[in-house]
Amino acid sequence: MDIFPPIEPWSSGHLAVGDPHALYWEQCGRKDGSAVLFLHGGPGAGCAPAHRRFFDPGFWRIVLFDQRGAGKSLPLGSVENNTTEHLVADIERLRLHLGIESWLVFGGSWGSTLALAYGQKHPERCVGFILRGVFLFRAHEVDWFLSGMGHFFPEAERAFREFLPPKERHDVLGAYRRRLLDPDPAIHEPAGQAWCAYEDACSRLVPSAQPDTQLTPAGLALARLEAHYMAHRGFVAEGALLDGMGTIRHLPCRIVQGRYDVVCPPATAYELAQAWPRAELVMVAQSGHSSLEPGTSAALVDATEAFKIHT
Repeated sequence: MDIFPPIEPWSSGHLAVGDPHALYWEQCGRKDGSAVLFLHGGPGAGCAPAHRRFFDPGFWRIVLFDQRGAGKSLPLGSVENNTTEHLVADIERLRLHLGIESWLVFGGSWGSTLALAYGQKHPERCVGFILRGVFLFRAHEVDWFLSGMGHFFPEAERAFREFLPPKERHDVLGAYRRRLLDPDPAIHEPAGQAWCAYEDACSRLVPSAQPDTQLTPAGLALARLEAHYMAHRGFVAEGALLDGMGTIRHLPCRIVQGRYDVVCPPATAYELAQAWPRAELVMVAQSGHSSLEPGTSAALVDATEAFKIHT
């Protein structure tokens, strides 16, 4: 199926969640419909109007929000008081603010990590999960992002690494993080541009013929937050999300995975599916990491349609 036509929110606002953060949220679709929560990737990517379109607006009450430091949330790019534990608590605060009893949780890439962390903390609030491009924030997955993607995109990985002076290349993540958090635009802007160019080059089966090389404030926020979370291994203990499956293994899940996803390789999605009796793994041929590649977006719409019977 194609994604649904564009829609606009019928309510939106900012929710204060503690200094210095105020989260942007919005609701679309059917006001009395079954609730679904969209969790964006990154960390730090923020939501986009296209993300509303994975859901039938005549059935779903669609809730989207920008996580701390991302999108329209304030302040943009802030790493202060920004951890997975904070984000899980934010989701519960938003649920209570909107008066929602339970919801379907939909998350891709980093959003899949956050969906699992939230679900394992609050399983009674989840009716099920749709996950895409699964990332469990284990050490080898972070290391793969930093250097392993070069097995498939060697020119992009080389440019990413060689942006740094030779004396800093022994610790690529640490060097980028220091630069991205430096208050001087002359230092953090080139680092942000190099980080975003690397990730963008590796995110699609067929890379863009004309990649956007202009760094935006949102792109800088994405780079900062990704480096921040990677430096702390996602604020998740090694293997904790697989170890915690006992709390949600009874709930239904549809995992949508690009066969040629280089950012989040399929082995992780397969491993999660093996540990989840009620999970169905859909491997999408001719797709990489992006949720908007045709095969992946169609599979995500199919998943949201299928979940209508569970709500």
